[in-house]
Amino acid sequence: MKSIEQQKIPVLLVLIAFATVYIVWGSTYFFIQMAIHGFPPMLMGAFRYTTAGLLMLGWCALKGDKIFVKKDIINSGVSGLLMLTLATGIVIWVEQVLPSAMVAIMVSSGPIWFVVLDKGNWNVNLKSKATIIGLIIGFAGVILLFGEQVSKTLHETYSPAKFWGVVLLVFGPALWSAGSLYSKHHASSGPARLNTAWQMIIAGIAFLPAGIIHNEFKGFDITKVPAQSWAAIIYLILFGSIAAFTAYVWLLQVRPATQVSTHAYVNPVIAVLLGVLFAREHISGLQIGGLVIILLSVLLINLAKYRKDSKNDSGKADGENPVKPARPFLKFDKRSRLKLRQNENAYMLISLIK
Repeated sequence: MKSIEQQKIPVLLVLIAFATVYIVWGSTYFFIQMAIHGFPPMLMGAFRYTTAGLLMLGWCALKGDKIFVKKDIINSGVSGLLMLTLATGIVIWVEQVLPSAMVAIMVSSGPIWFVVLDKGNWNVNLKSKATIIGLIIGFAGVILLFGEQVSKTLHETYSPAKFWGVVLLVFGPALWSAGSLYSKHHASSGPARLNTAWQMIIAGIAFLPAGIIHNEFKGFDITKVPAQSWAAIIYLILFGSIAAFTAYVWLLQVRPATQVSTHAYVNPVIAVLLGVLFAREHISGLQIGGLVIILLSVLLINLAKYRKDSKNDSGKADGENPVKPARPFLKFDKRSRLKLRQNENAYMLISLIK
């Protein structure tokens, strides 16, 4: 039996929210590459996240959230630096030399790193044969993609930027997972939107010294940024960092988390299609094979969770001992609300990056 909360939600709204998460987050790789064609990469990251963070902070103020809590700001800062400044910074930097589709394929390995770095749950996760097989297959896919770049380096003109770009992309998802796990274990006392706002603001500020180190201010004229790059940045701010995240958090409240996590399979496929169709990027058969292998590994890693959710949703088909409806969200007690906030933060994987 479905919960009261799920019964009251129009199916159309759920479909729109899923479409937003699937398509928008899948498209962000394409728009990041479009943006950095006219905007220095680190300055683009600073502008995007600072603007999006301030807009969300304004929203939090309108909602009456307690904004300035020192402990929460520090925790948000740590996770924001790991996920947005470092992990997303790698994506932005690497897209200068690698196709957006290739970057999306490499980043799709993120859920694998979640299992590897979540030491507190090793005793549970590593008891599952499907999870162990998924980890092995997933790393095989990453090695396959990395090996292709090594082969090109040996047989073609050596490109240090492309080679080290692939190396960085191996560690980028690990940094994102580390930041997400930190956010999970250091839950904010406020709502997820406030945590996210501070993450983006602090990350955006941190991009500025990176821009200085890379001399991005020198010779940069903001008046000469092409309209196409401005349009891409506005899209990333409004849709990639705000609309999609809002839809994502809302879905976590009304649908099982395992259903919401299916975006991990769809996002890279959307990214590849956009890169090939609109940016005329070339994706080899080996790279497509690597993507399929990685997504298969993610499926295996989550298989136990999918089975558990399916079993809980079905209950007793004949109505015998039906599952009691959950109480509406607004009636959750303080402990339940805190648990929901922890889940929101834990499932931020691929959310704001994009």
